[in-house]
Amino acid sequence: MPARPIKNLRWTIAALLFLATVINYVDRQALSVLAAQISADLNLSNIDYSNIVQAFLVCYASMYIVWGVLIDRWGTRTALAVSMVWWSLANTLHAGARGAMGLGIFRALLGLGESGNFLAAEKAISEWFPPKERAFANGLVNAAAATGAILAPPLIVWIYTQFGWRMAFVITGCMGFVWLFFWLTWYWIPAAHPRVTVEEREMLAASPGVVRHKKVRWVELFRFKQSWGLFLSRVVADPVWWFYLFWLPKYLQEERGFTITDIGLYVWMPYLTADIGSIVGGYVSGWFIQRGVAVVPARKRVMVVCAALMPLGLIIPWTDSPFVALAVICVITFSHMAWKTNLMTMTNDLYPTSIVGSVAGLVGLGSSLGGIIFTRITGIVVENYSYTLIFIVMAFLHPAALLLVNALIRGPIDDDSAPAVQIEPEARAA
Repeated sequence: MPARPIKNLRWTIAALLFLATVINYVDRQALSVLAAQISADLNLSNIDYSNIVQAFLVCYASMYIVWGVLIDRWGTRTALAVSMVWWSLANTLHAGARGAMGLGIFRALLGLGESGNFLAAEKAISEWFPPKERAFANGLVNAAAATGAILAPPLIVWIYTQFGWRMAFVITGCMGFVWLFFWLTWYWIPAAHPRVTVEEREMLAASPGVVRHKKVRWVELFRFKQSWGLFLSRVVADPVWWFYLFWLPKYLQEERGFTITDIGLYVWMPYLTADIGSIVGGYVSGWFIQRGVAVVPARKRVMVVCAALMPLGLIIPWTDSPFVALAVICVITFSHMAWKTNLMTMTNDLYPTSIVGSVAGLVGLGSSLGGIIFTRITGIVVENYSYTLIFIVMAFLHPAALLLVNALIRGPIDDDSAPAVQIEPEARAA
């Protein structure tokens, strides 16, 4: 008996992508939430900690291109499942760390797996959503990252107080295997899904950017100035998010006098505002598009406002109030995620669906390279000086990235400039 069709199935797909990203960030945040406690237990310096973070980022970055190619080759369903299994196992291994070397190795393994998540999500969104909904769907995925970061502090602190820091990695690492069952049960591309309605399938097939079948090798993507614009803007702007992801709990404890209990009570706030920024940023650009603004200019309108808010970060190092600093940090994370949502969505807007995975891999590499460089600099500056210079630099990174976006990104790539190659669809469910 045929399975009963489900209306608007794409939002069920969005929910699965949301949950995968929540798990991704809970696993990633376990280290930063407990950084002070683990550093004390394993006798780690700030430079040791920055090297461990870099081990994650280097492997995370190095796998972006690989995962992008694998996602386009294997299909979203298989690739995201493999990515989830890999990073969930790697996360549980952290419990066995006995020093900086072991923790760095396990962190590197985590990075090798985790980079597949966002690329697969972008590919799935290009397969399942029309242009007017893509920014909102990407906003949900970015909001999921912030949601994971919101949930991580109270969850990780509770596990730590009950069972110790090692069990925090074991328990969070097991969550991915529960999600895997639902993913393998529910995800196929629209053309092969047994429960998509005829109306939704036809709507998606008629959407711009969904039915085009073009493929280029990832090195050829650098022929397009749009690729350079996306890549370089992520190199410049994304270090802000990496800083708040990996260094915020440590900064608040070391410089602002927060206790581990305070971390559980307050550190979720900047990630909540990041969550809101993801949704609002995607919604606003979609609102512009519905009112006749062209797709790329609609994304840029939101990004201009976000870039203008980032210099408020200059307040952070000079205010005496930790709560004023935390409030400004909340504005910064809101603005960054609204920015990032629209920049990520440009990948779907500018390129054919069949190469979105590869493009997302290239662009994600830019993000991680920026994080690698800035994390190393942060470790050295904080160990020898203070956080002040870091906050000054971060205040101007998004305005600089906006100049790159405006100079290099005007519209979609020329379809005639990329050779046409038919992509084999993912196999339909039995």
